[in-house]
Amino acid sequence: MADEQTMTDLKDLAGAVEGTVAPAAPTAPLREKQVDKQGRAYATGRRKDAVARVWVKPGTGKITVNGRDQEVYFARPTLRLVINQPFGLTDRVGQYDVVATVKGGGLSGQAGAVLHGIAQALTRFEPALRGTVKSAGFLTRDSRAVERKKYGKAKARRSFQFSKR
Repeated sequence: MADEQTMTDLKDLAGAVEGTVAPAAPTAPLREKQVDKQGRAYATGRRKDAVARVWVKPGTGKITVNGRDQEVYFARPTLRLVINQPFGLTDRVGQYDVVATVKGGGLSGQAGAVLHGIAQALTRFEPALRGTVKSAGFLTRDSRAVERKKYGKAKARRSFQFSKR
């Protein structure tokens, strides 16, 4: 075992081979920044039956949902926590103002839709954040929804109570 090689020796050896160039990491983002005339990024978020239209622009961190502040619209702290996840993940807390309009579904579905919309709009405003947000799973639409009721059943799968007599 007199010919032991270390990692630095292997690096030197790889550099010495002619004609091989190490692939450079892409410095430019793969996508372009998408903003409108007012400097806002727009995205649509969906969850269950809720659809959220979201605009993100640089600001002080104010989040407005259907013309009301987020503390008023989403009274439960867990729902506000869900909405602020993309900003906490990317270290952008308090740097963007969000204006969202939500229709359909309940409060939990609406919070999920706003989360999805914020994540999409944030990646359109700063394309470099796309990898971070995508790896957390915020760009994927959560396709889980309520199963429809079937005929001959009380609910989607629940049968009526069986009566022997």
